[in-house]
Parts: sequence; structure tokens; C-alpha cells
Amino acid sequence: MHLWTRALASTGLLVAALVLATPLSAQSPRRAQSDQEILIKLERDWDYAFHHRDVKFIENVLATEFVATYAEGQRADRAKELENATTFNQQIDSSTLDDFVVHIYGDTAVVLFTQTMTGPSKGKQLTLTFRYMDVFVLRDGRWQCVASQSTRVTM
Repeated sequence: MHLWTRALASTGLLVAALVLATPLSAQSPRRAQSDQEILIKLERDWDYAFHHRDVKFIENVLATEFVATYAEGQRADRAKELENATTFNQQIDSSTLDDFVVHIYGDTAVVLFTQTMTGPSKGKQLTLTFRYMDVFVLRDGRWQCVASQSTRVTM
């Protein structure tokens, strides 16, 4: 009985030593995010920033030559988009982005997605759906949006 106890104790010490000697990176490898994952997260963070008037975040997303074409047909530049974010005052109960399709062409990316927003309008709950196409360029290691177009989905 004494031999088994000693053998188990020795084995336990050996296992503990091996675990401690193994680098943490080998124990739980971290996978680098793909450009697709980065762009999808960027789109979701941009949506959140817009609804919470986080203009600083949006300034970093928009390239200086940014141009938007809104669902109603108006065109706007970076300054107008930042003004819209600054003055945003609509109650949005939920905003969901899904149906992402991301195409990468070297340092350029096209991101397609659907946005569904719900909130009150004239005393009733209203749900609007838009389809977006955003064009990004990779500059200094980060993605910036140079163009955005939205289309309202009517069914």
C-alpha cells in the first residue's frame, strides 16, 4: 500500500511539473481574428456608437473622403455623417445587424449586411429593415470606411 501511495505522489508531482513547464500559449492557443471577423465587429461597434453618440469612435471608422448614400437618395460626406451621429435623438429599442457577406480584395473590402431596427413612432412600435453595402480600405493597419449605401427593405 505504501508503494502505491508513493507512486501516485510521484506521478502527481511529475504531472504538476509538466503542466507548469508547458507555456501558457500551448495550453490555450489564441486564434487571430480574420479580416472578416474584424469587419463584422467594426460594423456592429459602429452601429452601437451611432446610437450612443460616440462620435470619437465613428471619426476613426470614417475615412476623410467618406461618402454615404442614404435610403431616401440623399448623399452625405464625412462631416454630415458625424453631425448626424452628434445630433441623433431617436429612441431605438433594438438594432440588429445580420446576414453579413464580406468580400476582401487585397486592401479593399466590401461588407454587405441587413439592419433591423425597432422603436416607437407616433405611439406605435415600428420595425424598419435596411440593407447596407459598405466599402472599406485598409490603411495603417486598420479598416476605414470610404463609402456606404443603404436601401430600405419594403415587403
